[in-house]
Amino acid sequence: MLASLPRLIRLPLVMLLLAGNIVLHVLPLFALTLAKLLLPLRGFRRACSRGLVAIAESWIGFNNRLFGWFTRIRWQMEGLTEFRPGRNYLVLCNHQSWADIPALQKAFNRRIPFLRFFLKSQLIWVPLLGPAWWALDFPFMKRYSKETLAKHPELRGKDRDATRRACEKFSHMPVSVMNFVEGTRFTPGKHRAQESPYQHLLRPKAGGVAFVLDAMGEALHAILDVTIVYPTGVANMMDLISGRIGEVRMHVRELPIDAELRGDYENDPAYRERFQAWVNTLWADKDARIAQML
Repeated sequence: MLASLPRLIRLPLVMLLLAGNIVLHVLPLFALTLAKLLLPLRGFRRACSRGLVAIAESWIGFNNRLFGWFTRIRWQMEGLTEFRPGRNYLVLCNHQSWADIPALQKAFNRRIPFLRFFLKSQLIWVPLLGPAWWALDFPFMKRYSKETLAKHPELRGKDRDATRRACEKFSHMPVSVMNFVEGTRFTPGKHRAQESPYQHLLRPKAGGVAFVLDAMGEALHAILDVTIVYPTGVANMMDLISGRIGEVRMHVRELPIDAELRGDYENDPAYRERFQAWVNTLWADKDARIAQML
């Protein structure tokens, strides 16, 4: 019924409810974060961390209900089986648009441990959301271009160290670490510039995945290989909010983390070559799957 409202009424109403949902959940999130900072007792802080995750899952759950009420999106999801509780996951996914994140949250909220994404450091300045992501221990990363690294070689390895510090925070709580392996959203221009060998994907960046596997060690139990496509065309967040997305298709498969997937990516050339070959095979399979899903 709500999805049939005129767009001039429906869109402002959805935006208002989404904004209200942010405020409703961010205020207790900040209050609990402050308590966690003021009383640095290990048991209390762990309880606060669980409380923060519960608030975030409630926040996402209400967003999901809003999209269900106000849009007619068809969600076709394969492979969302009963995941075993207490297991930590590394979630690997292709990156089409900003709509990917709420799509992943819809698929996995309360099914697996709370999803945490690697975010660009600049995003911490996003009003309300940036501090909320920080409070929820989302890893903020600085990305350096090849030109910057050439001028400042002392910056090499900073991204690896930041990954390790971020992953250390998750040693005492269940977690799902999300990685968009392409490192950026797919566009035809980027695809041409990279001379990507894949039809529907950019070239994968294996280093970030390897760093997470190394930093988390035995704490990670499995990989969730996720493929997202939008048959009606790549969409943005406004398309999602306004209901212009006709359908979202998602395929999930669980992969084991074999011993050979862990190693020193920077200093072990044999491991690096082997790991890159594994990621390239994963990406070739994903490219074929996207063609099939479309």
